[in-house]
Amino acid sequence: MNPAILDFSGYIKFFVGLFALVNPIGIIPVFISMTSYQAAAERHRTNLTANTAVAVILWSSLFLGDAILRLFGISIDSFRIAGGILVVTIAMSMISGKLGEDKQNKQEKTETAIRESIAVVPLALPLMAGPGAISSTIVWSTRYHSWQNLLGFSVAIALFAFCCWLLFRAAPLMVRILGQTGINVVTRIMGLLLMALGIEFVVTGVKALFPGLVG
Repeated sequence: MNPAILDFSGYIKFFVGLFALVNPIGIIPVFISMTSYQAAAERHRTNLTANTAVAVILWSSLFLGDAILRLFGISIDSFRIAGGILVVTIAMSMISGKLGEDKQNKQEKTETAIRESIAVVPLALPLMAGPGAISSTIVWSTRYHSWQNLLGFSVAIALFAFCCWLLFRAAPLMVRILGQTGINVVTRIMGLLLMALGIEFVVTGVKALFPGLVG
């Protein structure tokens, strides 16, 4: 199948989907609590390292994801359905306010407490570039895999990481402005957007695997 060339709105949709999946605004309180013992300069380094790692992880998924699926003999439509279900599950957690419990279990929290550096683990992985964001990136890259689309997705990922860096840089100010209630509202709105995106992934995969089932 000849891959379609996305227009600008397609890259915006990819960017918004990443933003909804990662929900950096909802992670701001976690970032603040994890870096509360750090001086301002060290907190800024942690912020830069974490978001650089997020970009590298998502770029790797973008360019190597399809090859990994072929290595294990997994069709993209099956992966699209699995990724969609995962995205919907994360969205339900966001809407119900239980996202943190899903992204980081008790053992990971204990291990984090004794680590000096928390930028890559758990901030970048799995709190930000988690299974949902990785799955979404692979799905987009395999569906629109021309070099023009991959270049557009790469730019969108870089812009996304930069926006997350800006948000974390202004984290103390945002917490004072939004408050916990405001952050909860934003998290639930992102959850609704994310659920719609996940359902779209599932429907697309089902249409491809069972063309006579869905008209």
